Amino acid sequence: MAISYTSISQTKLSTGEVYGDTLCELAKDNPRIVALTADLGKSTKMGNFAEQYPDRFYQFGIAEQNMYGTAAGMAKSGLIPFTSSFAIFASCRALDQVHTDICYQKANVKLIASHAGTSFGQAGTTHHSTEDIAIMRSLANLVVIVPADGMETANVVRAAVEYDGPVYIRINRGFDQVVYGTYDYGYQIGKAVEIYEGTDATVIACGSCVFQALQAARELEADGVSVRVLNMHTIKPIDREAILKAVHDTRRIITVEDHTVIGGLGGAVAEVIAESGMSCAFKRLGLQDTFSPIGFHEDLMSIHCIDTNGIVTAVRELLNMDFEDDEDWEDEV
Repeated sequence: MAISYTSISQTKLSTGEVYGDTLCELAKDNPRIVALTADLGKSTKMGNFAEQYPDRFYQFGIAEQNMYGTAAGMAKSGLIPFTSSFAIFASCRALDQVHTDICYQKANVKLIASHAGTSFGQAGTTHHSTEDIAIMRSLANLVVIVPADGMETANVVRAAVEYDGPVYIRINRGFDQVVYGTYDYGYQIGKAVEIYEGTDATVIACGSCVFQALQAARELEADGVSVRVLNMHTIKPIDREAILKAVHDTRRIITVEDHTVIGGLGGAVAEVIAESGMSCAFKRLGLQDTFSPIGFHEDLMSIHCIDTNGIVTAVRELLNMDFEDDEDWEDEV
């Protein structure tokens, strides 16, 4: 079933609202879809689903562990549970249940993790989820996806319904900048999307950092610097082919994420490059082994150098780094 949004409607809906509306549309034709939340129905934008499908909506109160355990049981009974909670609670508070009840059993549960990264910046460090990608991608059987905007979130939810197995979908709190003007751009789990062509360097980004990377590439192009931008929406399974092609073509790679640089997108990309035996100049942008201060999301992105200015600066620095610049790859494998 096609879910239609426009770039204009995206600006009027938060990413969470796009998720909630998409799930409602899909549920019309799929009675197996159920929704669960742990006292966060309003915050995670599940109000419409609760109104339209009250017999398929389950409120657990402040009991995330119970919610994920129950979701696993529902999945084993043939349902497709969509659990909605803050990313910090899904990845840390209820990790035991996610690990054992869902991932170990390969239960067909979809974990919608909202307010991710520093997007809920003013709520304080306890509500910043800046380690969840590292945690969740280490769990066997779990697909990890970080959509770039509302349009991509709609595609991800649709793909998650069709995928048989657990999926972790990481979205932000508020209104994401629009990256895609249409949902019809060939979205596929595990396949990165090149959203800007370039030959001098490649920026690999996910989530809210994709728009920032796109803006940086446009700014640099005006100065004669050609930067490729890859939207690496799927962290696991990661698109190895796209990464290695970028290394071969541009020899300079920067990763950008609203997350710690340890174990997240940057770590995943670094693993691919290291195992390939190919050399390149490489830099990871994100939280540098630190907790984030409190503040608005856009300010925190600037502090952590994952905004447009931070990416532009990093690209310029990388252009001055030395590496083996011959084209003989045989001695590097």
